[in-house]
Amino acid sequence: MLSLKSFSLVCRLQFLTAEMSGGKRRKCDCEVRIGHSLNEAEKNHVTSRRESALECLKKHGIHCSLDKLPNIALLASGGGERAMVGLLGSLVALSKNDLLDCMLYLAGISGSTWCMASIYKEPNWSSNLEAVKDDFVQRLLQPDISFKKKLVTLKKYYRQKDNFSLTDIWAVLVLSKIVKKIDESTLTSQRSRHSKDPYPIYTVIDMQSRFDQLEAEKFVEITPHETGYSIPGAFVDTSCFGSHFDQGVKIKDQPEIDMLFLQGLCGSFLADLEKVLEELLPLIKMLMLHELDVIGDHSSSEIKQTNIHSVSDPHVDEAGEVLLTLVELNLLVLRKEDPSSHIQILNNLLSGKLDKEKNEKLIIMSKEMNKKDIKEYTLYIYSLHSYWNLTCSEIWTVIVKCIELVTHWMWGTTYNFLYNMAAEEVSPSILKEEKRHYVDAGIDINSPFLPVLRKERHIDIILSLDFSETDPFKSLIKTVDMCKDLHIDFPEVPNDLDDERDDPKDFYVFEGPNAPTVIHIPLFNKMNCGDKEEIGKWRKTYKTFQLPYDSKMIYDLLEKAGMNIKDNKEKLLTEIQKVIKRKTS
Repeated sequence: MLSLKSFSLVCRLQFLTAEMSGGKRRKCDCEVRIGHSLNEAEKNHVTSRRESALECLKKHGIHCSLDKLPNIALLASGGGERAMVGLLGSLVALSKNDLLDCMLYLAGISGSTWCMASIYKEPNWSSNLEAVKDDFVQRLLQPDISFKKKLVTLKKYYRQKDNFSLTDIWAVLVLSKIVKKIDESTLTSQRSRHSKDPYPIYTVIDMQSRFDQLEAEKFVEITPHETGYSIPGAFVDTSCFGSHFDQGVKIKDQPEIDMLFLQGLCGSFLADLEKVLEELLPLIKMLMLHELDVIGDHSSSEIKQTNIHSVSDPHVDEAGEVLLTLVELNLLVLRKEDPSSHIQILNNLLSGKLDKEKNEKLIIMSKEMNKKDIKEYTLYIYSLHSYWNLTCSEIWTVIVKCIELVTHWMWGTTYNFLYNMAAEEVSPSILKEEKRHYVDAGIDINSPFLPVLRKERHIDIILSLDFSETDPFKSLIKTVDMCKDLHIDFPEVPNDLDDERDDPKDFYVFEGPNAPTVIHIPLFNKMNCGDKEEIGKWRKTYKTFQLPYDSKMIYDLLEKAGMNIKDNKEKLLTEIQKVIKRKTS
């Protein structure tokens, strides 16, 4: 085993395995890095950013030497479109109040990463944020992306990727409907375009680590330069994240993940299973009908309510009818409606093609149908697809794969860059798995504290913007518990915060020995909403699974989020001065 106590092991991959054709080796520009230090590119960015932060504080009459300057990280929680718009409003307010340049890092999770992906599309966005905001809002108010474009993108993902997963489907069919864009650029293409902006950190979790209760290996950070496990310290160049590795050597290229997929990876669990299925299944149905060219002038909402067998078209072949009926059957069961007619149609379509044993099993399985049985029934129908006269049409193959992935609930399947490596500080259970499943970190802790708590980032102040739908302290309290388990310095949080969940204040400060100061700002609070009843109304108006917002909702939310910054400007500057005084003494 390799010791990591005294040095960082950098596995620089100089060559790939000899090529079959000529036996020659070619250089590989990828590397797996085991170690806790920051990569050089991030160091250089932060060093330059600290100079900007020093000048920013001078505008407020705060003077200190560069070595006493507090490192400030801005954190944005998840919360779907609410988090996306809320973060935008907060950034605009920080800019208007000459505070944005004080921020060294911007870390996001779930819905807040959708905002990050949009603004970082613009070079040095913080220098022109008002115009960036206007363009962003106008795009959100545009019609949905055409199904033709979605279909092209979905087919491309399916063709190019070894690990086509539910995240690809979610990103193309659902996320594009929220952000109104299919962004095929990459995160690494932004490396030299943001010298004047906070350094971005996108956050996901490793689902297997969560199941295995590996607290240190749960959180995965994705930056323009490196991607990897924040706490144990294991990283790969972001351009190679998703490629096939074995023993630290890249053995097969995969396309670099684009920004649409990255947003889907970060923001894939907006609600519970039923809510997600309720959104996905009608869209898969629409996808099939679009390919069959039977949608015509129907809107998305009309297609969702249309019974598939009212659609008469000669292009609906046998495979298409089986697939459409199967999707509609799942929707009926999900809505607790009578599925008997669809079960009968499926049985009729398949019974004459199956042998006696398979036919009997099909009939037995279809006698009772509830949310538990439908999964087994769907998988059984899927296993019989060789009997459907499935045509060679690529879209049917893609749709069959979609149904399989939805039924199996397979999210974020990605090659594991640590596969078969020897690394002392990484759990063996991670090292032995060829693939990992990365998902929305909001299902665990809905705020990206862990990545900025890496000791090497030397964060002195965390400005935590909480856009959660209900309890604004839940992520904070869970982070306290996790940090205790991992022996990471983090402030204690008072036990009586539970009493303020439904009517929180707009500014909280938590401090502790050797820990960063945490400033916590709930989105809806006493100051910008009023009493508990009014806060409840705002929360109800901006539910997480509610797509999309209209113009009034967007501008109202931008204003509420901005008030939290504007109203607390002096308090924030006071906390910065306190940290400078503490660092000086």
